[in-house]
Amino acid sequence: MGLGTLACLAYPLVPSDAGQAVWSWAVGLAAVLVMIIGVRRNRPAGARCWRLIIVSQVLWVLGDVAYSVTGLMVAEMPFPSWSDAFYLSAYPPLIAGLYGLARDRRQRRLAALVDTAIIAAGLGLVYWIFVIGPILGDAAVPLPARLVTVGYPTASVLMIAVVARLATRTARPTPSAWLLIVGSVLTLVSNVIYTLFPAVMLASADVAYVGFLVAYVYWAGAALHPSVSAPPAREVSQRFGRGRLAVLTCSTLVVPAVLFVQGGAGDRPVSWLAIGLGAVLLFLLVLARMSGFVAQVQAQAEQLEVLAMHDELTGLANRRLFEQRVRAALAAGSPQVLMLDLTGFKAVNDRLGHTVGDRLLVAVAGRLVAGLGPGDLAARMGGDEFAVLVPDATDAAGDAMVARICAALRIPIQAGEHQLLVGAGVGVAGAGRTDDPEELLRRADIAMYAAKAGGGSRTRRYTVELDERAGEQARLGAEIRTALDTGQFRLVYQPIVALPDARIVSVEALIRWHHPDRGLISPAEFIPVAEQNGLIVELGAWILHTACAQAVAWRHRYGADAPARVSVNVSARQLAEPGFAALVTDVLADTGLPAGRLIVEVTETAVFGGGQSVQTVHELHRLGVRIALDDFGTGHSSLGLLQTIPVDTLKVDKSFVDSITRAGRHAVIATALIQVADGLGLSAVAEGVETAEQAAELHRLGYRFAQGYHFGRPVAEPDFAGVPSALVG
Repeated sequence: MGLGTLACLAYPLVPSDAGQAVWSWAVGLAAVLVMIIGVRRNRPAGARCWRLIIVSQVLWVLGDVAYSVTGLMVAEMPFPSWSDAFYLSAYPPLIAGLYGLARDRRQRRLAALVDTAIIAAGLGLVYWIFVIGPILGDAAVPLPARLVTVGYPTASVLMIAVVARLATRTARPTPSAWLLIVGSVLTLVSNVIYTLFPAVMLASADVAYVGFLVAYVYWAGAALHPSVSAPPAREVSQRFGRGRLAVLTCSTLVVPAVLFVQGGAGDRPVSWLAIGLGAVLLFLLVLARMSGFVAQVQAQAEQLEVLAMHDELTGLANRRLFEQRVRAALAAGSPQVLMLDLTGFKAVNDRLGHTVGDRLLVAVAGRLVAGLGPGDLAARMGGDEFAVLVPDATDAAGDAMVARICAALRIPIQAGEHQLLVGAGVGVAGAGRTDDPEELLRRADIAMYAAKAGGGSRTRRYTVELDERAGEQARLGAEIRTALDTGQFRLVYQPIVALPDARIVSVEALIRWHHPDRGLISPAEFIPVAEQNGLIVELGAWILHTACAQAVAWRHRYGADAPARVSVNVSARQLAEPGFAALVTDVLADTGLPAGRLIVEVTETAVFGGGQSVQTVHELHRLGVRIALDDFGTGHSSLGLLQTIPVDTLKVDKSFVDSITRAGRHAVIATALIQVADGLGLSAVAEGVETAEQAAELHRLGYRFAQGYHFGRPVAEPDFAGVPSALVG
């Protein structure tokens, strides 16, 4: 760029006309070659437009050659000459190429054409009144000369319109575009001097010709610059840029400006016909542009409404649109509303990633839509929660929709490379006597949570009893908060003994709640509520710290007679917390309990889904904490689970112990479980032992540890004195 510009500036210093001719040819041909190389190397998106510009450049160089040769052959340069033919023929491909590059790919072709036409009409009116008209009306000048002279300003009008369009696009111009704009402006300035200021050309033609040569260099630089292949930077939205708006506004104000100028001069009549035609043309063009703009605004408004009312991922209606449709359905009849929440979705996200989770949601949405009838609506309410509206339907129609949804979800879903099976808790509610859309949604929501509380892919229809139960759970949740704050909870400990001599080897910490008004509340009643509202995390942390501190206190008090380990139950909600292992580390450090003296009991269900829960179990085991799989045999009972998580102890459920003394399936299962434990090198604890006969039979089958009322009920301070201690496993 720098060397090319210097070469152009040196043009007036060349001593002879022949030398200047060769100099201009060399600059022009070099620019053509550089443009060809740049287009082939960078491969811009508008390659066809660049080829048109290259053609115009070639024609311009041919015009230079013709101009120089003619000047050397004759004493006086004729006008018009063959060089004018080449120069004028260069403008159509140049203007077409610049227009193609100026057009915004995101904008409609007609809109870009109208914008350019508005600018050209405004400039054309000015040129016609003050330049073209007077030239054509001068009978003293031969007609060919007049036509050629008019051709240059006409081409300039079109070129100015296109360059203005290129410079005022909403996208910010690239360096290549700026070089193209500057080169075009230099060409326009030189062209105006060449055609409209002959006196200047006679005095300093060489200086004026430098503008054409520098334009060659800048166009070549535009083609060679790497940004020619880069897409233009996008603005936040498709809108009029300030520059384009200013140019279009000035173009539309040309008519009154011309009237003021011609009317104020008084030395020549006003060109009413030309001004009138220009005014009509500008009015029609602006009207066409505004109609297109209004149509674009309407289309964007409709698109925004769709985005505001639909879920971006699944394309279903969102909560806002669903609530509006429920309100309309209540006004027109008695609708049924279904709410469903997927089970196991979090595990899919944790194990397989959010991309697979998103594909699963899209697939579920597709199955919901496939089961809809005319007028029905499916919506994604957020997360993995969906809703279906069945307008003006009976309870039977609502139940039929529930059945179709459950049947659709029982079929495995293909999400990428994974075949997944998910369930859902589905709640359904009819309008009944309510006309409040929020109340109808609340009822369906309560039914859904009741369905999920039942486990698996359950369904529930709303009843008043569910409201009462939900109210009771809400009250109980508030009282749990109060109980935590006021210290109403306490721990009791049930011995775990070695068989056959019933030596206490460890204890299991169990929580009790003595309510000041209602007395003792069963854990089976308040633990599910705490898990649902999230208080189980805080409650579990208190249990863990209290149990560990008590184990250390017993060790100091009883020495070797103290239980070797303390066992603490941990819920699925706690295991899903990413910071749970760190909490255990802090508790062990704070209380001084060695990690090997803590047993964490988890259920099969809590870890079956994998994800963060399994990761937490691995982290605990690496700390040295022992892992016990509680209620083994009653959950998912996957033997593969024993290879997935680091288990130390299997706690065989009470249901297999109750009939251990009688021949039957439970006795066979109890026998098989101890064989599995022995084969894997695990210890096994039989739970719920209530009689000496059960204890003896368990020992005979190979069980070496047991727990139950036969050995001791849960109490705050078990009797450790005088009982020798042994380690489990």
